[in-house]
Amino acid sequence: MNSLIRRASIIAGTASLTLVVGAGAASAHVSVVAPDAAQGGYAVLTFRVPTESDTAATSSVKVELPGLNSARTQPIPGWTSVVDKNAEGLATAVTWTASPGAEVLPGQFQQFLLSAGPLPEEDTVSFPAVQTYNDGEVVEWTEEPAADGSEPEYPAPSLTLAAAGSDGHGGHSVSTSTEASDSTEAAQGSESDTTARWLAGGALVLGALGAALGIGATVRGRRS
Repeated sequence: MNSLIRRASIIAGTASLTLVVGAGAASAHVSVVAPDAAQGGYAVLTFRVPTESDTAATSSVKVELPGLNSARTQPIPGWTSVVDKNAEGLATAVTWTASPGAEVLPGQFQQFLLSAGPLPEEDTVSFPAVQTYNDGEVVEWTEEPAADGSEPEYPAPSLTLAAAGSDGHGGHSVSTSTEASDSTEAAQGSESDTTARWLAGGALVLGALGAALGIGATVRGRRS
């Protein structure tokens, strides 16, 4: 019985270690997140860039953009940013470059924020990235998923976009907020009316009771 328990413990420990290692490897890729991103809308894109090298630091990151009307970076101490635009004035790429001493060291990561839009009206959008280390090494995160759905070695950061108009996007957020406000005001008004009616009813009952007591006192006074 004890031997079975020991074997089960070893198997469970090995499985847990595998899960931890796998999660660490997956999170080491350059990635992009934007929970509120929707087709045709604006969002704050967060590019997470880890330094995978054991001997060099990340000194610059370039991300390709799908031709956006607006692309504004958030300042990062020690870093500069440049947004490239085409002849039509659309943002096609953004490059962040570190000043000496501000690089992302081994074992660390940095987040680069970009306010951008309108996003393409597509289910998913890719943002191919190029990561450069201060020893001259260049890593291109530009590969798309294979036909069988397997993840490539250097996947391009990609983002899944919600359908236009869902979750308050696509110009409906104002009307939704207004409707919610109207509903709240209506509920508060209804509650106030109900409270007023209860107070009025209570006042009538108290008035009637007071009148009855007054009449009773008068009758008793006459009898005496």
